[in-house]
Amino acid sequence: MTIERKIAVVTGANKGIGFEICRQLLQQNCHVLLTARDEHRGRQAVEQLAEPGARIEFFQLDVTRQDHVDSLGDTLQRQYGRCDILVNNAGIFPDPRNDLENEWPSLLTASIDDVQKGIETNTYGTLRLCQMAVPMMQKAGYGRIVNISSGMGQLSDMNGCCPGYRISKTGVNVITRILADELQDENILINSMCPGWVKTDLGGPGATRELAEGADTAIWLATLPDDGPSGLFFRDRTPIPW
Repeated sequence: MTIERKIAVVTGANKGIGFEICRQLLQQNCHVLLTARDEHRGRQAVEQLAEPGARIEFFQLDVTRQDHVDSLGDTLQRQYGRCDILVNNAGIFPDPRNDLENEWPSLLTASIDDVQKGIETNTYGTLRLCQMAVPMMQKAGYGRIVNISSGMGQLSDMNGCCPGYRISKTGVNVITRILADELQDENILINSMCPGWVKTDLGGPGATRELAEGADTAIWLATLPDDGPSGLFFRDRTPIPW
C-alpha cells in the first residue's frame, strides 16, 4: 500500500533552523516546499537537500507580501489541493545593537519603524500564512501548524530590551492561542515552540544548541497524532508558560 506523503510548507528555510526542519521533514517522508525570499539561496538549499527519493521544491516567498502568500496558496491548491503541515519559521531580529555602548535598545528609545518591521515579518507574516493554509486544512480535515516563537516572547518571563523582537514574538503566541480555540473542534493542531539558543546567524557563535536540537520540537509538533496537544507553547517537547 502506498502511503500518501504529507505536503509541508516551511517559511524562511534557505538556512538555519528552517533548513534543518526541511531536512528532517524529508526524513519523515514529507513532500516539502522550501520557501525563502532570496531565490538564488533558496534554490541552492533545495539542491543541497535533493537526495534520491527526496520530494522537495522551492517557492519564492516574502511573508510580508500578500501577493506572494496568495500565489503560494494558489500553487498548493492547484498542484496538491491541500497543505498538511505549515511551519512558520521566517523571522527577523529588528532591534539594532549599539556596539559603541554595548547595549540593545530599550522600549523608551526603540525606533517605531524597527518595532513595526518585527511585527510585519514575524507576526503578520505568521498570520498571513495561517489564513492561507487553514481553509485547505479544514477542507481536508487535517492540519498541523508550528509557529516558531521565542522565550523572549514569554509574558511570564518578560524583561527589558529588544522590544521589536519581543512584541512580535508575543504576537505570534497570541495567534497560536486564538487559532487553537477557533479550531478546537477540527483536526488541526497549532502550537508555538521555542527552539532555544541555536547556532544560527541569529543565535550567533556563542549559542549552545546545534541545529538538530533546535528543530526537534518543531518536527515533533508537525507530525503529532490526531490526539496531540494544541494551543500550547513548547521547548524540548515540554510545555512552558506563556
